[in-house]
Parts: sequence; structure tokens; C-alpha cells
Amino acid sequence: MQDLLKQIVEMDKKAREITDAAQREKIDSEKDVVRSREDIRKKYLEEARSHIKKNEPQERAIAEAEWLETKKRNEELSRGLDRLYSENGDKWVNEITARVTGE
Repeated sequence: MQDLLKQIVEMDKKAREITDAAQREKIDSEKDVVRSREDIRKKYLEEARSHIKKNEPQERAIAEAEWLETKKRNEELSRGLDRLYSENGDKWVNEITARVTGE
């Protein structure tokens, strides 16, 4: 009987050791997953920053060219409106005045 009790205690001890080892392995695995996720995140951010830095001059030049084109188009429109006003301004004022006063 004594041997049986000793075997039960020994089996319980081994089971606890196995359970503790599995728990430690689980915790270590979770830490590895967190560490790997952070490493992947850092690598992705570094690649993205490198890509942005590499493409920034080209993107800036494209944006500047688009801005100059838009500015040129706006200036042309402004000159066209100024020309129309100088040609028709008096006529428009007279028409508006006539419509407002009912004449």
C-alpha cells in the first residue's frame, strides 16, 4: 500500500512538472509571438519610410509641376474674366441697374 501511495505521489509530482513546463512553454511562445509581431511591424515601417524617402523628390516634383500648371490655368482664367469685364462691364452694370429699377 505504501508503494502504491508513493507511486501516486510521484505520478502527481511528474504531472505537475509537465503542466508547469507546458505553462512556461506557452508563456514563452506568447512572448515570441509578441516579439515577432513587433519585429514585423518595425520592419514594415522601416520599409515604408525608406520607400517614402526614396520617392519624395519625384513626388514633390510632380506636385510642383501640377501646382504650376494649375496656377497658370487660374491666371489665364483671371485674365479672361478681366478682359470680359473690361469689354462688357458697363453693359452688365446698366442691365443689372435696369432690372433692379424695373426700367
